[in-house]
Amino acid sequence: MHPKALLEQAAELMRAVLAFEQPADAVVSAYFRQHRALGARERHALGETVYAVLRRRLLWEHLAQGGHGLLPRRLVLLAWQGEAHVRDAAIDAAERRWLDDAMAVDPTTLAPQLQHNLPAWLADALRAQPGAAPFDALAQALLGSAPLDLRVNALKARREAVQAALAAAGIDAAPTPFSPWGLRIDGRPAVDALPAFRDGLFEVQDEGSQLLALLLDAHRGEMVVDFCAGAGGKTLAIGAAMRDTGRLYAFDTSGHRLHALKPRLARSGLRNVHPVQIAHERDERVHRLAGKIDRVLVDAPCSGLGTLRRNPDLKWRRGPVDIAQFGVQQRAILAAAAALVKPGGRLVYATCSLLALENEDVARAFEQGHPQFEALPAAAALAQARIGSAGSLVRGPYLELWPHRHATDGFFAALWRRRP
Repeated sequence: MHPKALLEQAAELMRAVLAFEQPADAVVSAYFRQHRALGARERHALGETVYAVLRRRLLWEHLAQGGHGLLPRRLVLLAWQGEAHVRDAAIDAAERRWLDDAMAVDPTTLAPQLQHNLPAWLADALRAQPGAAPFDALAQALLGSAPLDLRVNALKARREAVQAALAAAGIDAAPTPFSPWGLRIDGRPAVDALPAFRDGLFEVQDEGSQLLALLLDAHRGEMVVDFCAGAGGKTLAIGAAMRDTGRLYAFDTSGHRLHALKPRLARSGLRNVHPVQIAHERDERVHRLAGKIDRVLVDAPCSGLGTLRRNPDLKWRRGPVDIAQFGVQQRAILAAAAALVKPGGRLVYATCSLLALENEDVARAFEQGHPQFEALPAAAALAQARIGSAGSLVRGPYLELWPHRHATDGFFAALWRRRP
């Protein structure tokens, strides 16, 4: 495709994404379905352009003020600074002069908001989080892209064997520093095209998400519930830890997300997983299991602000009102899920948020209202799961993962045991 045509399509897609009417990945996917003639290289270029703009939107909107044409076009050209040969073939001399001037600006001389590229409310909230320090390091980490983490399916393979299979395919993968199941890859190779993936030897899963499954510490033969299972990434990890024994319920209100679990479940070789679509946290199918479950994981719906490296549009689509609403929903879900736990059983509450309103505030409120549960220190649970450097992963009794400290998505988790 000629660079001028690619620029027009990129600007069209950018305009749709910046309306913020839907998640960016949904807008990009819909655009590709509408333009099936696009090749793999064009789709890759368009996708990378969108996410580059979303990460540095404030800075590039500032620099775009002196350019020509509609704003989405100017933003695309700024995103193409590393592709000068393509960019220059699509623009005239006047645009080239503007771009040269824009690229000559030293961002460190600009206002802090133009450097960290976060909305003011979110920057202020993160500065107030003890674990976020140093804030500048966190802000820079959130501007980057996340590595590609894999979870080896312990039911079918050992990590060393999968690492060797990847190496044979020309993919360099290193063991993750904390999860004993994890491998980390720089770049974005098409791992889903590999025989090892089709055979269910590994799944794509952030290392932080793997640690949540390890915190649950599910054992052979137990009754376990993944209360907000989604597409089942943690469900599959838990099922493998149970060695395909016992009974593992995957609850979710979304039939679409549970449907996405089916092919993953088939690859995994697990037969102890039972997906169940529920209407809400008070569903009768939930109530029937009250007091019968050994371990319950509540990976609650949240703002997702710990995943900004993967989903940078969230910082522009979320606001303080959303955070407050999530907090109310999280408390209700956690209380309902707690009713499932039998005496002596374990409950884990987790989010992929960076904010106290969704994390420790919810955990503390639960403890005040549920004296039948005693808090368990995350450090001890991590050590029991043989996670190295466990002390670096916690703050107080809680698990806290930060992109700038741990190279994972941002995660929070609290643990409790129901008193006998």
